[in-house]
Amino acid sequence: MDARRRELSVKSWVAACRGSRRDVDKLNDVTAHYIDTHNGTLHLQSPVFIHPPSAPTMASPYDGEIHFTTLGMFIIDEIHYGPDSARQVAVDIIGGGGTYGVLGARIFSPSRPSALSKTVGWIVDAGSDFPAPVLSLLESLNTHLILRRDPTRLTTRGWNSYGENENRAFKYLTPKKRLDVKDLVETGLVGAKCVHLICSPVRAMDLVGELALARARATTGRQIVVWEPVPDLCTPENRSDMFKAAKMVDVLSPNHDELSAFWSFSEIPSDVEKKLEYFVQLLLHNGIGANGEGSVVVRLGKKGCLVANRKLGMVILPAYYDSTDGRENHSKVVDPTGGGNTFIGGMSVGLVRTGDILKAAAVGSVAASYAIEQIGMPEIKETEGGETWNRERVGERLEKYVKRVQEAGVELEVSAEELGL
Repeated sequence: MDARRRELSVKSWVAACRGSRRDVDKLNDVTAHYIDTHNGTLHLQSPVFIHPPSAPTMASPYDGEIHFTTLGMFIIDEIHYGPDSARQVAVDIIGGGGTYGVLGARIFSPSRPSALSKTVGWIVDAGSDFPAPVLSLLESLNTHLILRRDPTRLTTRGWNSYGENENRAFKYLTPKKRLDVKDLVETGLVGAKCVHLICSPVRAMDLVGELALARARATTGRQIVVWEPVPDLCTPENRSDMFKAAKMVDVLSPNHDELSAFWSFSEIPSDVEKKLEYFVQLLLHNGIGANGEGSVVVRLGKKGCLVANRKLGMVILPAYYDSTDGRENHSKVVDPTGGGNTFIGGMSVGLVRTGDILKAAAVGSVAASYAIEQIGMPEIKETEGGETWNRERVGERLEKYVKRVQEAGVELEVSAEELGL
């Protein structure tokens, strides 16, 4: 499940909204949220991330570099869930596909010793109602965060409703403030080595054109553009524009459902057995990126991802948690919300630092694994030996994953040192 507009799954907050302190403490063990309840409404009270006193500042070889930025929005969500007879509400929940993209990039960008965390740049627009605990949480990531305060407007907020049988609904509660290329220019992020887009095919084409013009004026180097199609507009009517947009980006990364939605059932030849491979072959034939040298990375959830380009062919990488124990989901997976967006953020910085899409997809797979182990954000902690996420070092988890992929017969070499960890 790749949800772009919610951070926390509905089921996770049921115990909390009943006011059980023991159950709340279980949630806090990994999310470090402290909450109070009043008439079934849940509020954030403190930040997620835990940091000891900062170490002395050290010179960084990455000073001034931005490896990743996103034009995805930051949203504060209000979530309605539960049976019709006993609906519950959770408020001030951090959400947005751009936010989780930043998380994925940040997981592979430690703050020490080389200040890689500052190569992750993003914009958050804060209105007059912006909660202080949310700000504390964002600042604790130690990224290149650009917070723009505007007391004349409200923060972009969303209303989410989750019912039985996976019924879901979404609407904006306040006017949304979408990010554009001019925002990257004004904040100095236009020179980022990779820009993440979450949008329709038509908007993707417009944004890529504007980025090219802005960068030409700034005389900056080549930029990687990673495009994630917005689900609502993955339709057969938009397929022609999707093919056009694919030629303008470096990486196209839909999930399986989004890619399939560009075709109606009647348009698929009856003799096609493997529809995913069929769709990917059409994309490669059409061409992705300049001179057809780009890649498509289809996110397959617990089945991993399919990585393809004209040189590589098609390679399937497993998910870090691939349900090999026979369960519907791996026992370590608590909530897959945001896993796909986190994958893209990790993949993006992996591509910037290695120049290899297969290595980058492996990085994305490991990044996503941290996002789905708990409700909400993973816990980051600074130790004497370096940074840990959910009590495990990223480099160690990457090493385990690469070894497993190699044992499955896939040629893959990527190390923590290669990524600057």
